[in-house]
Amino acid sequence: MNIRPLADRVLIEPTAAEEVTLGGIIIPDSAKEKPLRGNVLAVGNGTKDEEMVLKVGDQVLYGKYAGTEIEYDGSKYIIMRQSDVLAVIG
Repeated sequence: MNIRPLADRVLIEPTAAEEVTLGGIIIPDSAKEKPLRGNVLAVGNGTKDEEMVLKVGDQVLYGKYAGTEIEYDGSKYIIMRQSDVLAVIG
């Protein structure tokens, strides 16, 4: 990966949205919500006031409108500040 976030930013690959509910209902593309879970692919070096807590490989939850969506080599990613991440899973 040639994308390296700067300062306190992280690069996240969103996980795919659920296509079938627990009850077996198939969700069409137009009704799917933006995924709120993703995997950290790269982290910046942090700032002098805040060190990086997240690391590559963490599964995280983030806010619905957090970060900036980008497309690189046909894949979609989100770059956001570490402070926009709500929780680490696991």
